[in-house]
Amino acid sequence: MIKKVIIPVAGLGTRFLPATKAQPKEMLPIVDKPIIQYLVEEAVAAGITEVIFVTGRGKRAIEDHFDYAYELEQVLAHRGKKELIRAIREISNLASFVYVRQKEPKGDGDALLAAAHIVGDEPCAVLFGDDIVDSKVPCLKQMMGTFEKYNDPVVALEEVKQEETSLYGIVGTTKVGERVHEIKHIVEKPAQGKAPSRLAIVGKYIITKDIFRELEKLNPKSGEIRLADALKNHLTHGAVYGYQFKGTRYDCGSKIGFLKAVVDFGLKHEETKREFKHYLNKRMHPNG
Repeated sequence: MIKKVIIPVAGLGTRFLPATKAQPKEMLPIVDKPIIQYLVEEAVAAGITEVIFVTGRGKRAIEDHFDYAYELEQVLAHRGKKELIRAIREISNLASFVYVRQKEPKGDGDALLAAAHIVGDEPCAVLFGDDIVDSKVPCLKQMMGTFEKYNDPVVALEEVKQEETSLYGIVGTTKVGERVHEIKHIVEKPAQGKAPSRLAIVGKYIITKDIFRELEKLNPKSGEIRLADALKNHLTHGAVYGYQFKGTRYDCGSKIGFLKAVVDFGLKHEETKREFKHYLNKRMHPNG
């Protein structure tokens, strides 16, 4: 049912300066693959065929990454690197890619509106560039089952520590199935002790034309159009569901979350896992 995903990538990535001064944050590598490729692969594994990037200035590297690299392929062919040629060509063939510009940094909802004309009245997925989930079944695919049942917007939920609730949008819910919650209200970054639960919204959504309509109505005082506000407004007359996904989430928008991802994926990568594990053991037990 869902064939399109919007991936907003127009942010400046200031938390990773100076590394992101001349390259997009989304292109930072986890072992040998940039963050953005993990998101695209998650979407494709969930059945997505069209990826819509909402970009800004300085994001050309993302377009180049998902394009053909004829010169590089010619060099690799000359060196007999057939496996590498196949690997980089597969990146370009993952899906159909569309690029639209968000002209001003006016919020994540404004980024979605920039792609609204491509989506039309179809439901679509939204993946933000900070959250990678390592799971047997792609997180987005897990969420699709809930959407297919209810045909209402779905958000990804993760239970966080009580002391971390002030960092997220926290939901008050009624549980309606295994890992499925009907959302009653959303509290953005609640003060300590004021959170309605420990269920936090992470950056993966399935939205409908109703959410685009709510985004179009917003006229925020802050100058930003936020997806969270559109979801809150929709709750006054419609349903939103949350799916508590299975898997390990890495917040690659923070340095520590990014480092955790690098370590864990490095320990699973076929080329690096043995030597990397040996190195980490030596670092932890230098006299062992």
